[in-house]
Amino acid sequence: MPDIKQAKILIMATDGFEQSELMVPQQKLSEAGATVEVAAPKSRMQPDAIKGWDKKDWGKSVAVAKNIEDVNPADYDALVLPGGQINPDKLRVEPKAVEIVRAFNKAGKVIAAICHAPWLLIEAGVIKGRKCTSYHSIKTDVINAGGQWRDEAVVTDQGLITSRNPGDLDAFVSKIVEEVREGSHAGRRQAAE
Repeated sequence: MPDIKQAKILIMATDGFEQSELMVPQQKLSEAGATVEVAAPKSRMQPDAIKGWDKKDWGKSVAVAKNIEDVNPADYDALVLPGGQINPDKLRVEPKAVEIVRAFNKAGKVIAAICHAPWLLIEAGVIKGRKCTSYHSIKTDVINAGGQWRDEAVVTDQGLITSRNPGDLDAFVSKIVEEVREGSHAGRRQAAE
């Protein structure tokens, strides 16, 4: 079981991320001792930052450590996908972003998606047959993609963590820490299939 203090966590986002859904996990996971890096598509970085969405208007910018083209999923223990309507909609048309989600899933690594971020899970084809949740407005999208949707603050299925909205952030971050400590879910997931 890896200690969270040795964990390296990737947050993948672009302009329009729901501010709290990136900044709260970033802060709390860093405070727990994890190394947390933010990656974004180079074409979206202005110049080395992305801009959040805070309720009804543009919010704060967050520094970006890496272009997603330079991300090697093998270097990380977990992937965090913030929501908001704009962010995941932009990311799901980025082939490299979808490839990163698939790579984390294939390796059995922790993937945590909140709010509208399950759109990326759908695009990557990793949600079929998995228990999950999302923001209520994309419930039908999740179900149509084969997800087993639940209306719960946090739903976990073999390392896949999903939550509904900013009100679920405490449970979401706690579950990320717990799942990272459990390590790779690849063997357990294959045994369950």
